[in-house]
Amino acid sequence: MDQKKFWTERYQTAGNDFLFGREPSEFLVKKRTMFKARESVLMIADGEGRNSVWLAAQGLKVTANEICKVAIDRAKKLAHESNAYVEIVECDILTDEWPMKCDQDSFDWVIGIFIQFANTEERKKLFSFMKAMTKPNGRILLLGYTPKQLEYKTGGPSAIENLYTQELLHDAFQDWDLEELVEYEKDISEGMGHKGMSALIGMVATKPSGA
Repeated sequence: MDQKKFWTERYQTAGNDFLFGREPSEFLVKKRTMFKARESVLMIADGEGRNSVWLAAQGLKVTANEICKVAIDRAKKLAHESNAYVEIVECDILTDEWPMKCDQDSFDWVIGIFIQFANTEERKKLFSFMKAMTKPNGRILLLGYTPKQLEYKTGGPSAIENLYTQELLHDAFQDWDLEELVEYEKDISEGMGHKGMSALIGMVATKPSGA
């Protein structure tokens, strides 16, 4: 699948609106007390910027990755309206070399909110990249859908292999400290893209100091 074409067409279906709304993920906001001002954050496939802009407004130093220009333009608009600064890196991290000049172990937080565009093999590469970019004692935060979401059909991918289970995330981060790994169901309203009862899973994992 041509991800850039797919997501460009999806974002364009929202017209001048934000496909996933302007407000940050509730799961992310509930972790507010874990974030410290001036900490560095890498947001993976951040879309229209609702989560990266919110974090920047909390005083964090945020870098966001996205492949779709339509989404990037909206993210820049949202950042301007919120008087927040986000450095946006335009690239496909599954196929491109990471263009930003930074070493591994660079970020206090690496965050992925609904980044379930990757199949099984692509996800290995994606998680490996996220782990490498996290500082020792830094954290990865993930929020996604579980396979039960295929019953609700209120957002997310249609391929079951792209969805998360506790077992999948536990295995992928078995060498990290899993601070939280929780499945839950909630009625969410995030633009026209995520709307209705949803089967969700959230994770916060800390990178060991020796990793």
